[in-house]
Parts: sequence; structure tokens; C-alpha cells
Amino acid sequence: MNIIISKDGTKIAYDKIGQGPALILVAGAFSYRKFPGQVQLAKELSDQFTVYNYDRRGRGDSGDGEHYSIEREIEDLEALIEEAGGKAYVWGLSSGAVLAMNAAEKGAKITKLALHEPPFIVKATDRTPPEDFLDQVTRLIEEEKRAEAIKYFMTQGMGAPALIVSMMRIMPGVWANLMSVAHTLPYDARLMQGYMSGTPLPTQLGKGITQPSLVLEGVESPPSLRSGAQALASILPNAELLSKKGLGHTKKLNAKLIGSELTAFFLLKIID
Repeated sequence: MNIIISKDGTKIAYDKIGQGPALILVAGAFSYRKFPGQVQLAKELSDQFTVYNYDRRGRGDSGDGEHYSIEREIEDLEALIEEAGGKAYVWGLSSGAVLAMNAAEKGAKITKLALHEPPFIVKATDRTPPEDFLDQVTRLIEEEKRAEAIKYFMTQGMGAPALIVSMMRIMPGVWANLMSVAHTLPYDARLMQGYMSGTPLPTQLGKGITQPSLVLEGVESPPSLRSGAQALASILPNAELLSKKGLGHTKKLNAKLIGSELTAFFLLKIID
């Protein structure tokens, strides 16, 4: 484990594996650097890249600030990019894709950007979270009701059946991991705020992202996730959409397939 210090003094923990150009992995909700899918993906990529797999603030071995803001999370990613040599490829998953996108718009030194199924809901016909979703998730965490927050986030935010959450509760290892990061769910809810209302993405979104970008979606993913990925790819100035079976992230990550596609994009593909 390695440690860097972010701009506000918060320690950020990361693992470093492999050799080659720097590639930073940005996890989504419920994920952290020791999440099995993250570890497997880092290993898959380590033959071609120096992979930085980190704990977002509040998770795992990273510290946390007194008050959360998206700007602080962007600073964490920028500090890691600086540690990696001043520039890096970046892959973001789900809400981590939204964080990576925000960082790129703010001018982070990202060479190429891979955005994997950001949780945008852009069609009025798709299920949307309640308007007070962020407030309710925050309230549950403030009241130290982590289990209730997990259920609410998964069912109301992600659209997971309540039965799936109940099954997770009887899987000790899985549930313990979810509980350990549940207090960061308001962070992910804040990142997603404004993007899950069932309305088209703002036309100015991503206009400052000029680096080559890849938006990934699994053909087996829920229609709302696919619509969001397609909408994002259509408005980013220099992006392409990759649709393929096995790229979905709502179940187990296919690290081998994702690693292969990321390697092809970062090292081989050139976007006109």
C-alpha cells in the first residue's frame, strides 16, 4: 500500500502494479481498491500499464475530509495523476466515470479517458430515483442506518430488486464489504445528482473534454444505462461508443474483456 496526500491534507491510499504508461482506476459506488473486480482488472492491465488502483476518500485505507465536495475528489485524482508522473490514462466505472469526467472537464492531465457505464438516466420513460434521493441517503447515513442506506441506494437509486439486497444480507463477506463503505454513498449520490432525472443530458456537458474518450456499455445492461452511455458518447467532442456483450457492470466485472478493450483503446486505437 502507498499513500499520497491530497490538497486538503487527506491521505489517499493506492496500490501500484505493473510497468508501462500510467493508468488510474476510479471505482464506482460500493467499490474500493480491494474489491475483487478492481483487483482482477488491475492485474489484467499490469502487463501493459503501471496501474494505480486507489481508495476514493472515505473508503478502505484512505482518509476523509470533514465535509465532502466533488472538488475535493477531483483534487484526490489530480494528486494521484501527479504522483504517476504528471499525466495518465483514466478509467472510471459508474459514478467513478462521472468523477473522472468532471476531473477531465476541470483540466486534469488525463491523456485518454474511458467512461464505463456512467449511471445517467436520460429518458422520461425510464425509472428515476426520487427527487430527494440525495437528501434521503444523507439522512440515513447521518442517523447511522447503514443497512437501510444500502437498501435504499440499491433499490431506489440503482433499481435493484429488494430480493437481491436481502440475499446479499445473508452473504457475510459481501454484506460486510458493503457496510464498510456505506457511509460514502452520499458522495456517489451527489456525483450523480442532476444526471438521473429522465431528461436529456445538457448540451454543454463535456465540451471541455477534448482528449480521446471511450464510452463503454454492455449489451446485456439495463436499457437506462445503455441509453445514458449512448447519449454521453454522442455529445462528447472526441468520443466513441463501445457496445459489447460482457461489458455490463451490474453483475460481476469481466476483467479479462474489459482489460483487453481498455488496452486496445489506450495503446492502439486512434480517434479521428
